[in-house]
Amino acid sequence: MIRHLDAAQISAAVTQLSLQAARHLPADVGQALSTAGAQETAPLARHLLQQCQDNARIAAKTGLPLCQDTGLDVVFVELGQDLHIDGGSLTQAIAEGLRQGNTTGHLRASMVADPLFERRNTGDNSPATIHLELVPGDHLRLILAPKGGGSENMSALHMLTPAAGRAGVMEAVVATVAAAGGNPCPPTIVGVGLGGSAEQALLAAKKALLRPLGQTHQQPEYASLESELLHRINALGIGPQGLGGATTALAVHIIAQPCHIASLPVGICLQCHVARHAEVVL
Repeated sequence: MIRHLDAAQISAAVTQLSLQAARHLPADVGQALSTAGAQETAPLARHLLQQCQDNARIAAKTGLPLCQDTGLDVVFVELGQDLHIDGGSLTQAIAEGLRQGNTTGHLRASMVADPLFERRNTGDNSPATIHLELVPGDHLRLILAPKGGGSENMSALHMLTPAAGRAGVMEAVVATVAAAGGNPCPPTIVGVGLGGSAEQALLAAKKALLRPLGQTHQQPEYASLESELLHRINALGIGPQGLGGATTALAVHIIAQPCHIASLPVGICLQCHVARHAEVVL
C-alpha cells in the first residue's frame, strides 16, 4: 500500500532540523568533549575543551548558532519506496525547509552560485547537498549535517593500490590530519571511507561522521584500526584549536565497502568539534 506525505510537512520538519542542528550540540559529542577535558593533561588544552562545552551551553540557552559558520547543508535521505510525496518534489520540499530555517534562524548565508568567477552569494545558503537512498518501506528519514568550510576544506582522497595495505591506510589518514593542523577546528571527528570508487570513498567518509561517538566498529579488525589511528592522531600533539595537547581527535570512524581488485581508495573527511547533526523520521 502506498503512503502519502505532503511536501509541506517535509519542509516544516526540515526547518526544525535546521534550527536544531545550528543551536544544539548532539549529546554524544558533548559527552566526548567532557570526557576529553577530564583526561587532558595540558592546561591550555583543558581550558579550550571547557570553552567548547561552555559555547554549547550558551547556544542552547540563547538560541544563537553554535558557530558563526552555520555550514554547507548536507542532507542524507532515506526514502521508502512505498511513500509518495504530494504537493511538490522531495528536493523542492527540502530546499524550502532549509531556506525557511536559515531565514527565520538568522543563520549565515555561506553559499555562492559560481565557484570560480562571480562568486555571488545566493543569499539563503542554498543549494543544499542531498544524498538520496531508496529503501524498503513507506518512511522518510532525514539527517541534516551542516558542514563548516574550515573542516570541509581539509577533506582528502588517496587512491592507493592494494599493496599499500593497512600501513598505507594508516599513513594516509595520519598524514592528512597532520597537514590539516588547526584548520578544521580540532578536536575533530575523523571519517574514513575505504573502498568503493573515488566518489564513494569520500561519501562513505562523510557518512562515517554520523556514527554515535563511543560506538565501535562491528568488525574487530576495523575497530582495532580505528583505535590505533586515534592513538597516532592524538600523539601528533596538535590539540584543541591547534594550540597543543593530547586531544586532536575525539574519534576515528571507518566505513568499508567493496572495491576494484586494482584499487584501495581512502576518503578522509574531518569534522570540527561542533559536530552538528539532527534527524527526523516522517
